[in-house]
Amino acid sequence: MTTTAATRGDRRISPVFLGIAAVTAVAGWAVWTGFAGATGFAVFLFVTGAWIVSLCLHEYAHARTALHSGDLSVGAKGYLTLNPLKYTHALLSIVLPVLFVVMGGIGLPGGAVFIERARIHGRWKHSLISAAGPLTNVAFAIVCTAPFWLDALDGVPLAFQYALAFLAMLQVTAAILNSLPIPGLDGYGVIEPWLSYRIRRQVEPFAPFGLIAVFAILWIPGVNIAFFNGIDALLGVLGVDDVQRYCGYDLYRFWRAFFGEQNPGCAVG
Repeated sequence: MTTTAATRGDRRISPVFLGIAAVTAVAGWAVWTGFAGATGFAVFLFVTGAWIVSLCLHEYAHARTALHSGDLSVGAKGYLTLNPLKYTHALLSIVLPVLFVVMGGIGLPGGAVFIERARIHGRWKHSLISAAGPLTNVAFAIVCTAPFWLDALDGVPLAFQYALAFLAMLQVTAAILNSLPIPGLDGYGVIEPWLSYRIRRQVEPFAPFGLIAVFAILWIPGVNIAFFNGIDALLGVLGVDDVQRYCGYDLYRFWRAFFGEQNPGCAVG
């Protein structure tokens, strides 16, 4: 009886996650209705909340796949509750990704759940565990862009369209960047089981710096321009134009309005 109760508790959705989801929903309603005229702040709360929700789902996907692959320890660690406070690296998993969004409009999940790899047998299982996170971002991106490529935007307020466009951009960048075969990112985790032991040992010391290195490289002007041109092209295929994405990011940085820095071309009312 005790074991069953503990197992259920390990998988019960955390009140912390439910609280974040509730704030996101209320903020989304405020963006849609233009409540109290605080559209920029509402967009900030909505996109940030939805981004954190997607981060939780990203890490949950890793943990859930690991559970079904043989690592039964993920439940006791709280990874199946969707509670961001239970992740191994809260700074890398939540704080830094949110800062990346605020500073550069870049969606990049960090390291998070600790998987006991020794419990899992089979290279394909290890690869699938790593791939589960980026695939979650892909699914999130499809949901965010669906109103655009389904041409279902009639009646949708401009502010909400812009917020969805910016959120979609974050999910697309997260899926692409985190799929790069760079130590510390999920893309490397996908190929790591297929590398020789010698190569894995040589690469291992660099894993903690992979995330920071990618973000630093993206600050190089030429790289940044080329990268976002590619993102704009991909979003264009999905029906989201660069103006919608740009206006979403402009509204997201609501504090710029106090200094008269927001683009008047992105006005929604």
